[in-house]
Amino acid sequence: MATAALMDFDKALELFEPVLGFEVHVELNTKTKMFSGAANPAHSDNHGAGANSLVAPVDMGLPGSLPVVNAEAVRYSISLGLALGCSIAPSSRFARKNYFYPDLGKNYQISQYDEPIAFEGSVDIELADGTVVTVPIERAHMEEDAGKLTHVGGSTGRIQGAEYSLVDYNRAGVPLVEIVTKPIYGAEHRAPEIAKAYVQTIRDIVIGLGISEARMERGNLRCDANVSLRPRVGAGEATPPLGTRTETKNVNSMRSVERAVRYEIQRQAAILAAGGSIIQETRHWHEDTGTTSPGRPKSDADDYRYFPEPDLLPVAPSEALINELRAALPEPPAARRRRLKTDWGFTDLEYQDVVNGGLLADVEATVAAGAAPAAARKWWTGEIARIANATDREATDLVTPADVAALQSLVDSGALNDKLARQVLEAVIAGEGTPQEVVDARGLAVVSDDGALIAAIDEALASQPDVLEKIRDGKVQAAGAIIGAVMKAMRGQADAARVRELVLERASAQTPE
Repeated sequence: MATAALMDFDKALELFEPVLGFEVHVELNTKTKMFSGAANPAHSDNHGAGANSLVAPVDMGLPGSLPVVNAEAVRYSISLGLALGCSIAPSSRFARKNYFYPDLGKNYQISQYDEPIAFEGSVDIELADGTVVTVPIERAHMEEDAGKLTHVGGSTGRIQGAEYSLVDYNRAGVPLVEIVTKPIYGAEHRAPEIAKAYVQTIRDIVIGLGISEARMERGNLRCDANVSLRPRVGAGEATPPLGTRTETKNVNSMRSVERAVRYEIQRQAAILAAGGSIIQETRHWHEDTGTTSPGRPKSDADDYRYFPEPDLLPVAPSEALINELRAALPEPPAARRRRLKTDWGFTDLEYQDVVNGGLLADVEATVAAGAAPAAARKWWTGEIARIANATDREATDLVTPADVAALQSLVDSGALNDKLARQVLEAVIAGEGTPQEVVDARGLAVVSDDGALIAAIDEALASQPDVLEKIRDGKVQAAGAIIGAVMKAMRGQADAARVRELVLERASAQTPE
């Protein structure tokens, strides 16, 4: 694949105004699928299910099978619409979106077109420096997910170069809500940051509502990023029409959303500055190279030949239901962030480290599991983030908040020191079990038995008589050499504080004859 020419980002923003738009797909964690009674793989109980094991005739598109709307999915969708500040339609209906999906057996998708369940809203997002940006929401509509293709025989796992493809219908029919923004103007140099913050805010909302696990690496939350550029104009000149947009599909991490938007701005600017034109198309994001590549020409709504789904009645939620769901809404993300910062007592810098790393929910869950806020922050923004960066993975994918809290509990109890705790964390991330299981299997607990410690101390004192003399002369800091020797002899598993106490006791006890 040829490398596209890129314009310097700052130069691109001098010449062109970026206009953004986002389509975020949220998989709902209902127990069953959108239109069938098959178990929903997006629900935590069904993770790891074998291929094509969670299917029903409706999901396979078998003749004579009829869809039935999942009432819980409707409730979840209304809750999400309300959290996005949307109006809820008194009546909405499903439509058939006709498009060849190799992983949808009936060759159309049941979605919503001109009558979505939620419309005309907005959501406030907070940037790293505290700036609040309001993102306008056009609609949030219900639909079903497609299945999954596995491409076999190639070196990249993509269709290019594959010998054949396998279809897994487990995901076909999973309930989705697609959130579509209106065009976002005025992003300017902060466009990539706004993209990341918007997806983070949507993730915070759906996690707060409890309607999705929102794990981007699992496809629970997927973002299509739309970018277009239009030339700058001078004072008094007519505003030019919007530029042709591209849609970068299914970007699977918040960092990648930020990078993809930046890349598309630079790529499109280089093409336009050279006199070329932008093709309205989907683009594929390549995480390994940080680039996009062409997908297919982007269809307009007319190309999908939408028409009302004849097998489903309109969805008409009662005013009482809407009011009930409105009353149950959690705090808005911005208000929640401000409260947590105060509750945890973090400085601005400490809190931004958590927010910028996309770790707020993980730190909150770790605190809820029993860890002190400072300890939870230290683990997530420190050692876990370091391992994530070194392995090019997301920190939230490495370990659970419950395991982090359990690890800190072992430190608090004195069973582990910081050095041993880091070893245990690495083993947990490597899949060796819970923190306690790793400690038991590897024998990593701190040694606090006085008998074993005294034996090691006496050996170290005997080998360093000059240090012994210094301690006797009142130079207590000299004890550090003995403590270091003992820690080395015991492979870092000694209780350093207790070793220090015993060193001073033994040194004073061993008086010269």
